[in-house]
Amino acid sequence: MTDVLEDLAWRDLIAQSTDLDDLRALLAAGPVTLYCGFDPTAPSLHLGNLIQILTLRRFQRAGHRPIGLVGGATGLIGDPSGKSAERTLNSAEVVAGWVERIRGQVARYLDFDDGPTGALMVSNLDWTGPMSAIEFLRDIGKHFPVNRMLARETVKARLDSTGMSYTEFSYVLLQSMDFLELYRRYDCRLQTGGSDQWGNLTAGVDLIRRAEGGSAHALTTPLLTKADGSKFGKTAGGETYWLDPDLTSPYAFYQFWFNADDRDVEKYLKVFSFRTREEIEHLIKESAERPAARPAQRALAEEMTTLVHGADECAQVIAASRALFGQGALEELDERTLDAALGEVPRTQVPPGDLPTVVDLLTDTGLCKSKSEARRAIAQGGAYLNNAKVTSEDAVPTTEDLLHGRFLVLRRGKRNVGGVEVLRP
Repeated sequence: MTDVLEDLAWRDLIAQSTDLDDLRALLAAGPVTLYCGFDPTAPSLHLGNLIQILTLRRFQRAGHRPIGLVGGATGLIGDPSGKSAERTLNSAEVVAGWVERIRGQVARYLDFDDGPTGALMVSNLDWTGPMSAIEFLRDIGKHFPVNRMLARETVKARLDSTGMSYTEFSYVLLQSMDFLELYRRYDCRLQTGGSDQWGNLTAGVDLIRRAEGGSAHALTTPLLTKADGSKFGKTAGGETYWLDPDLTSPYAFYQFWFNADDRDVEKYLKVFSFRTREEIEHLIKESAERPAARPAQRALAEEMTTLVHGADECAQVIAASRALFGQGALEELDERTLDAALGEVPRTQVPPGDLPTVVDLLTDTGLCKSKSEARRAIAQGGAYLNNAKVTSEDAVPTTEDLLHGRFLVLRRGKRNVGGVEVLRP
């Protein structure tokens, strides 16, 4: 076993802990079972969740046993942490469907062998569902002083603003019960999560002490922020980067990492990459020497896209990135990848039938501000259609030019790319 806490500390992945020295001694004594919970509040997990999944993976690689818990029960309630208003509750059928999707996403990153470090996947609905309200109040509720619950920052903030229902007020009891149940079933001694979960995690530690007289630990990771002050894992328009390729394409996923701010890339490599300290330090040094080549961002984008979407998808994405800028064959890209790539650049749609001129398309995509500017770009040899130089100001694409029968790729100069989609009849 390796000292996983030392590695986490170097990666700036420790925000809070109940007792690091005691936890270090526990981890050194043998395989420790730990868990992290994931509530099904959407059909997919996102980049923020990936931090927690990979933290479980790091513990497993260091010789410990991870449990991925999907909140089949807590997902029906909703965690009030960080929320300024009451959540909209989803139906049991919707939550059940999301549970299965998220179970599969978490399981991809863990090893499920028969050894002492073999991972487990559980749903808290398995023990919460059969429990009656009376049992819950007698066996769990009696261990939670109301004055202490009212003192929680999440509760105080909501009571001072929009208020909080008893449903959300009870969420901490449900999550604490999960820790107690896993402690009883699997001798689970550690719960991990984001720093916004600190109150929920320590409540579980306290419940284990009160109900069983046992000892357990909580460890949180910092909430990640970007250097420019915007939210991590969000597009400029506020959209979320999901782990599901149907919600965020592998191309867009790759571009997120590749376009990381130079001020953020070292932090991202530490938090997400499984490269060694020496490898990361070498990439950062190389990036300082050759910033235009973006070696750290490139390495990060390739590692993360391969990890989440697989090597084949990553290869397709890299091929698309090169082809858009004239360094590969556009015709070799599959339709899904090309569609996703053009979704990341200025794009216009045209009705079926006769195609507009290249001058019109350069203007419609915004690559040129006016038709006269588009004509000058063509005259100066700086306009391209599907990576072929446009030589005539009167050029009109033909149906034979359409990639997959519906796309055109325009480029002005070396770096300004736009897309055209011909709508289906």
